[in-house]
Amino acid sequence: MKDPLSIYVPANRTKLLVIAYLLVAAIALADWLTKPYISLGFLYLFPIIILGGVLSRTQTVVVALLCAVLQEAFSNLPHNEAVIRLVFSSAGFIGTGLFISELVRNRSIVLKHVEELEDQIRRRQDAEEQLQVLVESSPAAIVTTDSNGRILLANDAAHRLLAPEAHALRGQPISSYLPSLHNVVQKQDSRLFRTALQCKGQRATGEAFLAGVWFSTYKTVSGPRLAAIVVDLSEDLRNREDLSLDHLLKNSRILMSAAAHEVRNLCGAVLVVYKNLSQVRDLNQHEDFRALGTLIQSLEKVSALELGPSTESAATVELTSVLDELRVLVDSAYRDSEMEVEWQIQERLPLVWADRYGLVQVFLNLAKNSQRAMQSAEAKRLRVSASREENTVVIRFADTGIGVNSPDNLFRPFQRGADSTGLGLYVSRAIMRSFGGELRYEPRPQGSCFAVVLPSLPAVEEAASA
Repeated sequence: MKDPLSIYVPANRTKLLVIAYLLVAAIALADWLTKPYISLGFLYLFPIIILGGVLSRTQTVVVALLCAVLQEAFSNLPHNEAVIRLVFSSAGFIGTGLFISELVRNRSIVLKHVEELEDQIRRRQDAEEQLQVLVESSPAAIVTTDSNGRILLANDAAHRLLAPEAHALRGQPISSYLPSLHNVVQKQDSRLFRTALQCKGQRATGEAFLAGVWFSTYKTVSGPRLAAIVVDLSEDLRNREDLSLDHLLKNSRILMSAAAHEVRNLCGAVLVVYKNLSQVRDLNQHEDFRALGTLIQSLEKVSALELGPSTESAATVELTSVLDELRVLVDSAYRDSEMEVEWQIQERLPLVWADRYGLVQVFLNLAKNSQRAMQSAEAKRLRVSASREENTVVIRFADTGIGVNSPDNLFRPFQRGADSTGLGLYVSRAIMRSFGGELRYEPRPQGSCFAVVLPSLPAVEEAASA
């Protein structure tokens, strides 16, 4: 059924005004031409109904009063009751006009509200469609559960991860796949959780895997809910452990080589003493002296384990990305200690020849040493600079700490008063030398400065590697 108030639209305003004014004129003329004591004034209700929907309240009242005056002027009724008739007709006309005006105004408000609702519904539908596409196309498994731990929603990635044999997940208990999440659901209270965890997961086939889970809880009219994003971290765990073992073996090789170097120095000194003693008469025939010679030969074999620089673990490294990674690792720790880190990195640093993991370990060791040295200092600032110098790239760690008392003993292991075993700088320099780099100390009037020197790739090799 068509809405009769639909004619009151801005497009019809001029047409309605013309019709209404013509009706007023026609009614006034007809009323004037009729016989005495016969009034057609009630017909003014029709133009007032028309005008009430297109005029303002004030204008409607003015037109209603004008119609009441026209009715009294052209109706040829007795004049002794003119005032009463004028009052009642004015009230009727005004009431009718204002009633229509409010109906049209309320209808306009309702229509505007309906348009807003429809727009919100369209926006909500668009958002739901985009969210649905995002969930379904996500490479990570996404699931939601109810307060009983039953799965309400699971995307394709969740089916591939938890039920690779096209087993339906909806309605199944989450405890069958992620028991830790079921424990979270059971322990829900008034608090809302937004956190992450690593836990054991199990597929429908019974295969176990390491799950990384980011989950949050929320409330609905049907009770608490849990939404989780799940990924398989098994491959990352294997890669991480393999990488850790690989670097453990590399660092053990470096330590053994460094220890062999120290043993060789001792063997050289002992061998000199042994040869001098062998010139003593009758001592060469002594059984213990011959046993000492055998021990020295064995130590010489151990010292032969010393290895030179190795290229197996080294590769071309983009130094800028390594320093960006270091910045992430160092800035937060220094900020928590109320220390400042200043970075002065030259643009377009060349590629260098190094072991990326070993390089990061050396940088971290130097940064931590500076952090410890500045704990009791008034100024607490570390400046990390990197620049190209001839055929090398030099990274300097200059701090405002207490400085170094005995620079000659810096790179010696097992120093008295050193933190831990005193192997930090000793191992760091051994790591640098393992791929042709160098770690050196540069004296400063205040604080300390360590320089990491890395060989840069020649221009031709750098261009070939790009």
